[in-house]
Amino acid sequence: MRDHQEEARLDALYQLKLLDTSPTESFDRITRMASQIFGLPVAAVSLTDRDRQWFKSRVGVDHTSIPRDRAPCAQVTESNALLVIEDLHADPCYAESVLGRAGTRFYAGAPLITSSGYGLGALCVLGTEPRQATPGELAALVDLAAMVMAQIELQHAFGHLDPISGLPTRTQFRDDLIDLARDHPGERRLAVVVDLARDDQISRITRVLGGARVDEMIREATQSLLKVLEPTRSAYHVGPAQLAFLSPPGIEQTAYLQALQSEFELIRASSSVRFVTNVAIGVRPFVLGEMPADDVLRGAASAAQDARGADGAIALYSSSSDTAHQRQYSLLRDFGTALEMTDQLRLVYQPRIDLKTGRCVGAEALLRWQHPELGDVSPAEFIPLIEQTSLARQTTKWVLDAAMEQLGDWGATVALSVNISAANLAEADFVQRIQLGLLKRGLRPDQLEIELTESAIMEQPDKAMAVLRALDAAGIRLAIDDFGTGHSSLAYLQQLPARVLKIDQAFIRNLTEPSGPDFVLVETMIGLAHRLGYLVVAEGIETAEAAAILTELQCEEAQGFWFARPMEAEQFAEWLEERQGTPSLLVA
Repeated sequence: MRDHQEEARLDALYQLKLLDTSPTESFDRITRMASQIFGLPVAAVSLTDRDRQWFKSRVGVDHTSIPRDRAPCAQVTESNALLVIEDLHADPCYAESVLGRAGTRFYAGAPLITSSGYGLGALCVLGTEPRQATPGELAALVDLAAMVMAQIELQHAFGHLDPISGLPTRTQFRDDLIDLARDHPGERRLAVVVDLARDDQISRITRVLGGARVDEMIREATQSLLKVLEPTRSAYHVGPAQLAFLSPPGIEQTAYLQALQSEFELIRASSSVRFVTNVAIGVRPFVLGEMPADDVLRGAASAAQDARGADGAIALYSSSSDTAHQRQYSLLRDFGTALEMTDQLRLVYQPRIDLKTGRCVGAEALLRWQHPELGDVSPAEFIPLIEQTSLARQTTKWVLDAAMEQLGDWGATVALSVNISAANLAEADFVQRIQLGLLKRGLRPDQLEIELTESAIMEQPDKAMAVLRALDAAGIRLAIDDFGTGHSSLAYLQQLPARVLKIDQAFIRNLTEPSGPDFVLVETMIGLAHRLGYLVVAEGIETAEAAAILTELQCEEAQGFWFARPMEAEQFAEWLEERQGTPSLLVA
């Protein structure tokens, strides 16, 4: 029975994950108070392990543990009662103990008891001279022991241990790093983050097998990692599927990374989810005390994302990559504000030219962003970011409203093309909102052309087909943008109600003579589009040679710098008047 109780007590101690962790100020503060109240040189928060007394906090002593055998704190743990030994040398049990032989004469210890009644150890004070303890001192020691237990319980309850893995959390990582920096300033370390799976892989496992399978994966990875780490080192659960740990001090970086690679290959080989997940490992070198704990962890996590190119890959932190990711995040954050402002976003207009007549037959509305601090931000930088977020719908709404407003200002003879994103296909009222916008401004449906990339169409082909058919039924022209860069299905291409196909500039840029692979590709695409009944528009025309070749291939329309760069609304109207002698664009 006694053995069973001791095992239950040890289990309660181990679940708290206190043993062999770094000292923390929250415990050291209480230990110092105990030392000062008694006026004694030594005080400690002593936890009773299976065969040792380990000091979570200590004052006046260098070593971190002593044997449990004949240690007074072990008696406190077993009895859960206050213990005072006025003279260890006069006590037959403790005279020849480790403490007694080291010159300790006085001991007083108050028990550390969990809410379930398990003794964890003692808050103790020690002196080198025999003495008595006053009732006031003992009462203070009991109160301070209660404060230690309150700190332990709070640490365990409020985010310091993850309930799935049982590992210390990001909060504890932060606290431990602060404590390490205090104790070992200037020491060089490596922070390692192990990203167990991509977000989409986690979602797939959850959808097919349930969340419990993900929890099992994390527990399995935790046990594998703990087997690799030395017993004195801690691992942390710092993200939904991210584990972290610190390298030992004084390691050689290249050799350590090679060792990491080998160790994780072994872990990976035994993983039960190795065929449906990809592990990535990020490493950030840092110096204790020179960087906030959150930045250390964030940098290692950023490196793990950089390692996502190959399963089991290890990437070192890159400041340039991290800066780029921070800029992307800042742009996304600031773009939401820009949508609400009146002076940051605007449309510019690039003419579309009939290649046979040289006449301007339309224009494409292009979004531009004048950031208040960064200046002009390229759409090639911010639009791909926006399309991955909920801002995509709001952005399309802003562009459509601004384009239709400009159409209204220009009059009934102007035609504009506007790009939409895949996210717009999920909007139940998307077509109706466009119709309402045209009606409100007195515009005809054929004055607006909607462009959608083939990748967006193939992302949700059935939904795209329904929306495009509704737009076509409303009399709005449809165009497939950036043709050739996505993954079109010819079966869908044949069924789409779109009548305009825009060949991406990547195929046009090097089109300088009627031969070679670029020519063959463009010739094939134009021939295919014509057979399917599409009008073809070539994007990115920058030379007279390309314009001539496309004309010969019977490409109907084109746009690019050879004809005109994108222009502000007023500049476009002036350009059009000078070129055609009329301020209007005729609509067929």
